[in-house]
Amino acid sequence: MTTAEGQARRKGGAIVALIIPPGFMTVLKPKHEYHTHGGKMEGITTFKSDYLPYDVANRPVRVPAECKPVTGEMDMGTTYRRDYNAHKINPVIIVKPVERKYKREGKVNTIPTYQADYRVWEVQRRETNKVENAYQLPTEKFGNSTTFQDSFFPREISLRKSFKPTVVTKLSDQPFTSVTSHRSDYVPHQLEPQLKVSKEEYKPNSQPFVDTTTHRCDFRGLVGELPKSFKPEPSKVEVKALFDGTTEFRDRFQPWAISLPEVHKAKEYVPPTGNMELTTTSHLAYIPHDINPAVLMRPVERSRRNNAPFQGNTTMRDAFQAWDTHRPEIVKKSQDIPKASGKFDGMTTFRAHYRPHNIVLTQSCKPSKMALSSSAPFTDETLYRTEYTPKKQEVCPATYPSPPGYVFVNTDSHGHKFFRRVSPDVSKIAHANGKPFYD
Repeated sequence: MTTAEGQARRKGGAIVALIIPPGFMTVLKPKHEYHTHGGKMEGITTFKSDYLPYDVANRPVRVPAECKPVTGEMDMGTTYRRDYNAHKINPVIIVKPVERKYKREGKVNTIPTYQADYRVWEVQRRETNKVENAYQLPTEKFGNSTTFQDSFFPREISLRKSFKPTVVTKLSDQPFTSVTSHRSDYVPHQLEPQLKVSKEEYKPNSQPFVDTTTHRCDFRGLVGELPKSFKPEPSKVEVKALFDGTTEFRDRFQPWAISLPEVHKAKEYVPPTGNMELTTTSHLAYIPHDINPAVLMRPVERSRRNNAPFQGNTTMRDAFQAWDTHRPEIVKKSQDIPKASGKFDGMTTFRAHYRPHNIVLTQSCKPSKMALSSSAPFTDETLYRTEYTPKKQEVCPATYPSPPGYVFVNTDSHGHKFFRRVSPDVSKIAHANGKPFYD
């Protein structure tokens, strides 16, 4: 502000003018500068201050208890084999009744009840109740006039004067003022230079990289042999007896004699004898009449001819005046940015500020794929291999209808058959439905 300018303030109704000398007011706007911190960073966090390291020991390995195999033979008996009772099944008898055909020797009476009970009645002819048309056409000429013809009087049409104002463009003599509020009030200000922040240079660590991992420290490769298979060899069960070819379906199925259904023959059509009477009640009772066409009651139109010339003027033709129109010129906006006259440089900010750096390849810390060999033999023993004892599969004699080496003893109340072994040393009784033997 200059000495000629001042600031006016109101104090209780009085106006006081304060004159401020030049250089008295200072700008209190902070500068756009980066303020660095001069102190040293401690680098201590709450986790570092509160964390207490503990000695971590490895968990003890649990040694599995040694498995001791049980001596003796395994009892393969089940409650199903002990309690199951075999029953003899007979073939199911079909309950379908035998088809019986009833034949009647008598003659069928084909006369319906309608034909037997119907009686023909003598119907008398009814007289017509039609009303005779007694209208007689008038002989005199119709000469009455309508209300429209009596009340209407033809008049001459007079054109009304148009009060529509003429379209005339009024041109102003004064020059066009192109001053706007933006142009009058805008004050250009000088922009401050843009702040450039310099990038910090990368400083690599001087300490060597420690590439040891827990896998490298703890892993020990052991070379062993392939495990042996203890799966028993598949043995084929061969039966030398010939196949009978009989099945349960063939034994139980009995062929039944099937009779063919009777074919129903339709009766032949016999046309009726005699001539057909085509007369109806309408043909018999109808009386033709001579009907004359109806005469219209419409009055005769009389042509009204006017010899006056046709007036083709309209309000549109009288009020409309053609104006000489010209095509308006194209309004082109003036270019604010002047065109460059020199040659295009092609330099961008990326090309100007880019600095190429030498790329240092990082060393791979991936371990090499090599199998670690060991001289110790591989222990491939399992609980299945140590405890498994192969057993011979024996066929139960109760599966046979008459077990070999046994003699039938008796049958109990439940239908169970008991057998006795033939050998005199050991006496055992077998159940005939697949149960184990009892001493």
